[in-house]
Amino acid sequence: MQHAKDAGVASFIVPAVCRAGWPKLQQLALDHASISPAFGLHPWFCDQHSDSDLTLLPQFLANAVAVGECGLDGSDRCRFAMDAQLHWFRAQLQLAVEYDLPVIVHAYRAVDDVIREIRQLPGLRGVIHSFSGSQQQAEQLLKLGFYLGIGGAVTYQRASRLQRVVQYIPLEKLLIETDSPDQPPAAHRGQGNEPAFLIEILTQIATLRSMDIALLASICNQNARELFRL
Repeated sequence: MQHAKDAGVASFIVPAVCRAGWPKLQQLALDHASISPAFGLHPWFCDQHSDSDLTLLPQFLANAVAVGECGLDGSDRCRFAMDAQLHWFRAQLQLAVEYDLPVIVHAYRAVDDVIREIRQLPGLRGVIHSFSGSQQQAEQLLKLGFYLGIGGAVTYQRASRLQRVVQYIPLEKLLIETDSPDQPPAAHRGQGNEPAFLIEILTQIATLRSMDIALLASICNQNARELFRL
């Protein structure tokens, strides 16, 4: 947190990914006014989730800015069948609508599946975090009112498709993120990621869009305030 402050990052949205982490994050947010918590059930941990978690989750959402991180993962890294993931994802989307909260959505190699589920719930709002889909998928999500979160992947030279998409995203729907401790920017490859590196992601996107860094930061800050009602 001190590194982030030194870099100019003053506040944080931190999502929890399974029930075991909810109380710890809740306490962290109580101890640090700069932390805004989100609580959810991530698809990587389906074997740790239970239906009682869904019963308990609303108690934590009372002091949250979002539901999540939740979502779907179609990669080999996720050990669970899509049906199992959908059980938890659909329930959390329903809770987001019920409590009028945005969702922070993990959609790795499952963007089309996520789009299908979002379409079932008009009025649902949120962000597809660490977006890695195509321009066509981005267009569909934007039409549904969703924001697109961009992280460290955009700083890699090989990420040409993502860099093209980032140039296209309407500024009013763009969010930036670190996804710490995962997905460090290219300059920190192989290291743990941290919020201080957000400035490097901001700089890369400003370069891609040929715009002033401070202006882009201001716009993305306002987008976060609007989506999460900060």
